[in-house]
Amino acid sequence: MSPTVSEAPGHTAAASSSAITIRPLPGSFAAEVLGLDLSQPLADDDFRRIHQAHLDHHVLVFRDQHITPQQQIDFSRRFGPLQIHVLHQFQLPGHPEILIVSNIVENGRPVGLGDAGHYWHSDLSYVEKPSLGSMLLAQELPAEGGDTLFADQHAAWDALPEPLKARVRHLKAEHSYLAKYEELRARSPWRPKLSEEQIAQVKPSVHPVVRAHPETGRLGLFVSEHFTTRIVGLPDDESRALLAELFERSTLPAFQYRHVWRDGDMVFWDNRSVVHLATGCPEHLRRRLNRTTIEGTTPQ
Repeated sequence: MSPTVSEAPGHTAAASSSAITIRPLPGSFAAEVLGLDLSQPLADDDFRRIHQAHLDHHVLVFRDQHITPQQQIDFSRRFGPLQIHVLHQFQLPGHPEILIVSNIVENGRPVGLGDAGHYWHSDLSYVEKPSLGSMLLAQELPAEGGDTLFADQHAAWDALPEPLKARVRHLKAEHSYLAKYEELRARSPWRPKLSEEQIAQVKPSVHPVVRAHPETGRLGLFVSEHFTTRIVGLPDDESRALLAELFERSTLPAFQYRHVWRDGDMVFWDNRSVVHLATGCPEHLRRRLNRTTIEGTTPQ
C-alpha cells in the first residue's frame, strides 16, 4: 500500500516546484534530491514524485536541509506513522519521535546512541511491523570517517544461485533486538542496561527470509547479522551455516552504496529494500545525527 498524500501538522497547500531535481548517484542505486527545501510546505505532486523516487532508488539523499526537528518529523509522517525507539534515553528532548545518533559525551553522559549501525541491519526488523524507512539528518559531522554503507537486498536476491533461492524462498527467521545487545554493551559505553519494561517492548518476531516489497512486489532478502538469530525449523548448526552464507551474499561490494556525509544531508532509506552499516569515525571527532523511523507493514 502506498503512503497517503496527507496534510501533515503545519502543512499547507503549496505549488509544485519544477526546480526539484532527482539525480541518480553514479555507480549506485541511490539518488540525490536537489532544489528541495523541506522547511517549506511540500506540494502533493512533489511528494508523489519523491515517493516514487524512493521506491526506484531505495536511498534518497536530500541535500542542503537545515530544518528543525519538528519539520523532520512532519515530513517523515507524510509516509506513515512514526515508531518510537526502545532506547528512550536517547530521544531528543521534547521530540520522542527522534532518536539521537551520536558519539558525543556531555557531563560524563552520552547524548545519543554512539554505536548505532555497528552491524549490518534493517531498522526495527525485530518488531511485528518493521520500519518502512528511516530518515537521518546530519547535525554535526566529523572531519573524517562517519560514512554509511547501504546494500541492495533486491540485487542480492536476484544474484543468488537458483538452488539457494529455492531453498530459502519460503523459510522464516526470528529477529531479536537483544541478539547482540549484551555483546555490544560489554564493550561499548553507549548501551544502557535495559529495564524490564524495555525488554518487554522488544519481544522477538518471525518474518520471511525473502519478503515481497509491499509497494513494488520485488523480492528481496530480509535477514541481517545484527538482528536475525535463527532460521525457524532448522537444526541450530544448519541454521547458523545458512544465515552466515546469506549474510555474506547480501552485503557483497557489488550491491553497496557508500554515503559520504555532507553538511545539510538528510538520507532517507527503504528498510524493506536495503540493509545498512555505520563505518565509524575516530573517537575524538564529534558526530551527531537525528533519526526518525516510519512504521511499515507486516512482511509477506
